[in-house]
Parts: sequence; structure tokens; C-alpha cells
Amino acid sequence: MVLGISGFAAGAQPTSVSAQNDYPTAARAEYVFACMNSNGSTPDALNRCSCAIDTIATAVPYKTYEQAETILRMRHQAGGYLAQEFRIAVSNAILDELEEAQAEADVTCF
Repeated sequence: MVLGISGFAAGAQPTSVSAQNDYPTAARAEYVFACMNSNGSTPDALNRCSCAIDTIATAVPYKTYEQAETILRMRHQAGGYLAQEFRIAVSNAILDELEEAQAEADVTCF
């Protein structure tokens, strides 16, 4: 899958059912559209990409997902000293958590 993000950081706690459902519909849809764009716009891709975001939502709270998406966008868009702010250890830990969830989604859904 092209959206290079993965799962659980060491010591991560299981996510409650209510936390699994804290992803706004628009965020889920955006993920599925981007995933389908990368993996073919077929019914199979729709099912697999929907599975992937559900798997990610189970592993990572939406707040962390949103932070990781912001970090990734800033790293790609901002240059110089502004981008450096998004390369610190805290940012890397957030991305690691999301990357582990993505890897789990890849194994589970693809």
C-alpha cells in the first residue's frame, strides 16, 4: 500500500471500542480514496482499503493519526528550519506508531 504508515509503539495500550469509532467519516473517506487511487479503483480495492482504515482506527486514536498526517504533510511541504520542527523524536514516535498500524493493516487487508 502506498500510504507508508504502520502500527503499535512499544507499550501501546489496546484501544477501546469508542476510540475505534472516533475517526470522522471524512477522514476515513479521504484515506480510502487515496488508498484506492494507489491500489486501483476496483471493488476489491474499496474493500481492502476500507479494511485498512478500520484496522488503523483500531490501533491508533484519531488524534495520533491526525498528528501523524500533519507531520507527514509538513515534512513534504515545508523546507528549511520549519521542516526541522517535524523531525524531532516526538514526531518520529508518532509516525512509528502509525507506520506499525499501517503494516498491520497491510498484513490483515492486503
